[in-house]
Amino acid sequence: SARSRRHNHSLPALPPSLPPSRCNSSSLCLPVSVTPPTLRLILSFLPFLIEEFRIALNETKISLTKLRELCFSGIPFEGGLRSLCWKILLNYLPLEQAQWSSSLKKQREIYAQFLKEMIIQPGIAKANLGLFREDVTLEDHPLNPNPDSRWNTYFKDNEVLLQIDKDVRRLYPDMAFFQRPTDYPCLLIMDPQNEFETLRRRVEQTTLKSQTVAHNRSGVTNVCSPRKTTSANEYEVLPNGCEAHWEVVERILFIYAKLNPGIAYVQGMNEIVGPIYYTFATDPNTEWKEHAEADTFFCFTNLMSEIRDNFIKSLDDSQCGITYKMENVYSTLKEKDMDLYLKLQEQNIKPQFFAFRWLTLLLSQEFLLPDVIRIWDSLFSDVDRFDFLILVCCAMLILIRDQLLVGDFTINMRLLQDYPISDVDLILKKAKELQDSA
Repeated sequence: SARSRRHNHSLPALPPSLPPSRCNSSSLCLPVSVTPPTLRLILSFLPFLIEEFRIALNETKISLTKLRELCFSGIPFEGGLRSLCWKILLNYLPLEQAQWSSSLKKQREIYAQFLKEMIIQPGIAKANLGLFREDVTLEDHPLNPNPDSRWNTYFKDNEVLLQIDKDVRRLYPDMAFFQRPTDYPCLLIMDPQNEFETLRRRVEQTTLKSQTVAHNRSGVTNVCSPRKTTSANEYEVLPNGCEAHWEVVERILFIYAKLNPGIAYVQGMNEIVGPIYYTFATDPNTEWKEHAEADTFFCFTNLMSEIRDNFIKSLDDSQCGITYKMENVYSTLKEKDMDLYLKLQEQNIKPQFFAFRWLTLLLSQEFLLPDVIRIWDSLFSDVDRFDFLILVCCAMLILIRDQLLVGDFTINMRLLQDYPISDVDLILKKAKELQDSA
């Protein structure tokens, strides 16, 4: 099969120049706000930038400092550069290029094992449960409250799965990508001859209602972005043998929840994994694209290890919690722009009203996906990446200070809930100025 081929994981050769059709306002090379004159300037410079990346990535041992400097100003999409750089910046790929092949092989085998242990084997067990009278015993039956009961575990997993399913079906509804079929459905899962219960079947067959699931995170779901529009109709599931990209994301989040029972799944995690998976699943190099699921899982896990405290309500008021970070936005604003800080305080506009979503979801609901990805280039490449996020939030406030200073509470809340500036390079430039002036 295609998955059994041995791959050379060295950096794919890059073309000497970039075709204009690959770098326009709808491409991931550039934020969508780029104007035609700026586009022409960037196109003339891009081949030299790509060559700089190629040189940096072809070192025997990659200089993380040099790579971060390059990535901070934006990573080209061409040649799979962004996908590759993110894997390094998120500590998935080692800096020694010679170790890539063995490291990737090991990690992808581990992920395949996760699929077998957490989806396939339980699916086989569920398919067999209840077929024989002896399966329903006094010790283990569907109403058994014992936490070690197979039935109890199954039902608890279903609650988490239903919440994930509801969220990933609506992932980036303003673009068709996540509803389209993947070119690389998971062969372990999608074999039409399989006799086990897949996640798809579990969702279809469960009698639990999604509204009984209460694993949402206060603020993430109650305050929805005006950019996000949701259809009243759920997306149809593809035929057997095919799976949509959102189903792959669902599987990644379910495996993560099973491996991390302390946090499991919280609404908003789908917004974190989405841009990573999209970047890897659109890699122009098929040898990387084929393994987007496993690679996304580990990069998402590594990223969550840095931001998971934002999703744990019991940690909100601790020094590592989200409340502390929101207050940090205002304390930084107070230092950088006292007049604006006092205005927001006077109107009793608390950072919880807008910065909760900005910080928890890494701005993924405030901008279109190409712009989110451009912001993440800078975020991932900064040594103090989440301190830089605080500065980005401050920059967003300062860039609309004139409107905020003359607006009343209602107008200002509308500005902060539906941020008006789409030029993310302007925002990042301002954040960098704030960082350099510290």
